[in-house]
Amino acid sequence: MLDFLIAFFTDYGYIAVFGILILCGFGLPIPEDITLVSGGVISGLDLANPHTMCIVGLAGVLIGDSTMFLAGRIFGYRIQRIRTFRRILSPRRFSQIQRKFKQYGLSLLFVARFLPGLRSPIYLVAGMSRRIPYHTFILMDGFAALISVPVWIYLGYFFADNLDLLMEYVKDVQKLIYLCLGVVILIVLLVYLKKRFHHKLNKFASDDDHHSADTSSTATTTIASTAAKATTATAATAAAAAAAVASASPAVASTSADVSTVATTTAAEASVSADSSTSSASSANSANSDSSASTDNADTASKE
Repeated sequence: MLDFLIAFFTDYGYIAVFGILILCGFGLPIPEDITLVSGGVISGLDLANPHTMCIVGLAGVLIGDSTMFLAGRIFGYRIQRIRTFRRILSPRRFSQIQRKFKQYGLSLLFVARFLPGLRSPIYLVAGMSRRIPYHTFILMDGFAALISVPVWIYLGYFFADNLDLLMEYVKDVQKLIYLCLGVVILIVLLVYLKKRFHHKLNKFASDDDHHSADTSSTATTTIASTAAKATTATAATAAAAAAAVASASPAVASTSADVSTVATTTAAEASVSADSSTSSASSANSANSDSSASTDNADTASKE
């Protein structure tokens, strides 16, 4: 494959490199990294300028990727009815990529640039979702291309005189890229699990505080109600005693009436005190509800 591409690029130069890279974006079964390395080789043979080749390579890569993304965005799920695209994106692969997007988010767009055979399906699904703006896609894909394209082109440029050694280095670089991707995926997964753990911990603490506040306010209401009932019972007893004394002695009736009045006043004050305690408890419940809502809003903002 390398020898064929070198011969083809030698005859047709930049246009051939550009065209093959766009076709790679459509799923052409030619490794994109080998295409870029071949472009670097003809630059090393003084048949092209390596810096210009980098620009051509970046343009071909980004246009090819954008074509897949925009095709998914324009046609949506109808694109799976087209035989060519159905081969690239089978229903099973579509479901797998959707799960990966939910798990890794936009970072999957960056990683896809280094995954031969998965780039096109991932970009198609990203476009089909219609949730990712094109400028976000091109930024993520462009940043990854700024890493991969120069690496492959300059690797071919510096080792153009020894193709056997070049292919060994290509395999080593591919292994290094996969290792770095594994580390990146591991870091992203750890960050995701950490955020999820902290979210659950904060939610548990919030629920615990809410339960404690409810228990405290309920206890306060119960105590106030019991005290009011006891005071009312005492006032009623005093009033009954005063009535009994009044029936026994008219002279004491006036004093008993005063005692009855005082008892009634005491009962009324106790009732007002109970109402006040109940109102305080209700205020505490309301404040606790506001606090819980504020905590939930803070968690939502942190997620976003």
